[in-house]
Amino acid sequence: MADGLRVSKNGQLFARNLDWNLVKLFLGIVRSGGISTAARALNKQQPTISAGLKRLEDHVGAKLFVRTARGVALTPAARSFLKSAEEIEVLISGLPGEVARTSANLQGLVTVRVISDLVAPEFDQAMVAFHQINPDVEIRLDIAPWRDVVLSVKDGSADIGIACDAVASPELCYRPLMREWQQLYCGRGHPAFGKGISEPEIAADETFVLTGKDEPAELTGFRRRYGLGERAGASAETLYEVKRLIQIGIGIGFLPTAVAAEAVEAGELWPMLDPAILPTYHVFLITRDAKLSAPARALLDMTDSNLKPEGPGYSAGHIEP
Repeated sequence: MADGLRVSKNGQLFARNLDWNLVKLFLGIVRSGGISTAARALNKQQPTISAGLKRLEDHVGAKLFVRTARGVALTPAARSFLKSAEEIEVLISGLPGEVARTSANLQGLVTVRVISDLVAPEFDQAMVAFHQINPDVEIRLDIAPWRDVVLSVKDGSADIGIACDAVASPELCYRPLMREWQQLYCGRGHPAFGKGISEPEIAADETFVLTGKDEPAELTGFRRRYGLGERAGASAETLYEVKRLIQIGIGIGFLPTAVAAEAVEAGELWPMLDPAILPTYHVFLITRDAKLSAPARALLDMTDSNLKPEGPGYSAGHIEP
């Protein structure tokens, strides 16, 4: 373990008694942004997460999280433990790949269903690494609205889903992959292009391009709060088409900031709202862990090993209660 962290009077005793599930719980709290969100992501009750954290703190002999005026912060001990926990995770997550390299190659099909225009470099890297180790496994990538992604994992027609979810299903497992922010954009011909607007309700009478079934619940709630989108000029089920309709001037509309970034850089779209008020949500890797095939499990493990707390959705040090 890192210097300065009093884990035990006897390192061998600590290693023998430490439960790896507690280390995963610690990483889940850091990466999901808090105790309550970790409970949803790990499909556990909040008291279970709190009790597990207390057990881990007893093992390491140090407080890992403290309350501050800004919420909850990682202690110096937690920062030291985080580095070691990540190293342990990488070693454990890499075991399936090491086994695969020394045994018969995996074969079969992994079906992955994702929301449209997903920007997730960690998952892309995982697929490349997985394919290099398991060239005989076919990865089938399907695009669907987020509700359909969740249903397909539930009914077994997809091995892995990547989507947001308004209410966590008890039979599914959720691993935070990234965080998305939704911004309101206009095209080059709009009067607000280059300026933006001071308050969201100013756009209540505007013509909107809507995202249909693929709209996250958090965005739906934001729109309704400010009366946005009551006048629909167009709609589309993929974000690519929504972006195109906004660019050509059919109306204004919401897009994930990562999806719109290239068009903003090219001067084809303009963000209209203050970034501080944007609706945001987690995008999860969604699975039924007990039903995963060997190839699907190997791909999931490879993805887990690529996820780092410095990635999207992580805010170093400060997390919500």
